[in-house]
Amino acid sequence: MQREGKLLVISGPSGAGKSSLINEILKEIDNVYFSISTTTRAKRVGEIDGIDYFFVTKEEFEEDIKKGLFLEWAKVHGNYYGTSLKPVFKAIEEGKLVIFDIDVQGNSSIRERFKDITTSVFITTPSIKELENRLKNRGTDSKEIIQKRLQNAIEEIKRVDEYDFVLINDDFQKAKEYLLAVAKSAKLKLSKNEIDSFIKEWKSTSNKKV
Repeated sequence: MQREGKLLVISGPSGAGKSSLINEILKEIDNVYFSISTTTRAKRVGEIDGIDYFFVTKEEFEEDIKKGLFLEWAKVHGNYYGTSLKPVFKAIEEGKLVIFDIDVQGNSSIRERFKDITTSVFITTPSIKELENRLKNRGTDSKEIIQKRLQNAIEEIKRVDEYDFVLINDDFQKAKEYLLAVAKSAKLKLSKNEIDSFIKEWKSTSNKKV
């Protein structure tokens, strides 16, 4: 049976360790595509098209908006940013596992479009106090930004019931193993079309002589 690609949505508050965990599983999962954003801003020194962002013109971006080819998009300081569905569709056709690092709103959008091929996991810390400690210890944000991130986390945690799995990142190695297991399971998930195809193929063998 020919398998189509699957989607793995990973969400969680800033500071929970999503990026580090994703980087680890990308090293161990074959035939995977990590979804990156598309933008109309100019390429910066050292950035590579298709690695850091997909860089397109304003006209191309707006045309794809009209065609409904963005999962989500926004205009920031005169430039467009968004998650294009074109590379996602291509990866699905190629049978790849598409991984998204996206917020709870993005998870809802993906579920609406790709419900039967999507697996989702929400990664968080054991408590909001632990999240606050991690944000402070990494030393990259001001007090105001940390408070904003914590408030966002409080709102996000209210929607964990929308996810297939909740992963508590209190031990990085264990969290990595669990996320890897979820990723492998996501690849095995069958869409309705695949199930129908499998049943048809399976039944057709019953008419053949053994």
